[in-house]
Amino acid sequence: MKKELSSKQKENLFIILKNRFQKNMDRHQNLEWNKIQGKLETNPDKLWSLNEMERTGGEPDVVDYDSATDKYIFFDCSKESPLGRRNTCYDPEALESRKKFKPENSAIGMALDMGTEVLTEEEYRKLQKFGPFDTKTSSWIKTPLEIRKLGGALFCDFRYGNVFVYHNGAESYYGVRGFRSSLRV
Repeated sequence: MKKELSSKQKENLFIILKNRFQKNMDRHQNLEWNKIQGKLETNPDKLWSLNEMERTGGEPDVVDYDSATDKYIFFDCSKESPLGRRNTCYDPEALESRKKFKPENSAIGMALDMGTEVLTEEEYRKLQKFGPFDTKTSSWIKTPLEIRKLGGALFCDFRYGNVFVYHNGAESYYGVRGFRSSLRV
């Protein structure tokens, strides 16, 4: 699969990202759009990944800058778990283990295909500082190996003013559960 955007796709994506950046300055105080765009222009593979985040309903936005690695950090900032990434089990192993009613994809597999990472619990909690997300949906999060080895996987949502972390069988999937991505550029 070609992981490069056409000139028109780049132009459209930059318009969307810049508008979202300007509308949500509370997520990235003290960061400048021109520097971020410059970084994206020199990383076409990351731009392609951001387009995948956008295409699947994630509404990606910059949420931090890591000065130690000189990387901007994007999270999916859609109010609910991205619509184009729901109905996924946790990972490819869980997908393979299902004998009946297999979902089309897994959260970890899809994130890998997109060139992104599934949010960690820490990242999910950080996202919630920018407003309530997943008040009607839930999102898979990166699961510790010890839990995954036992067949489980973790997911989160935001209810009653709090982040809740739950467990489920990794092979389970629901119409209101998807996953959120992070991307470092």
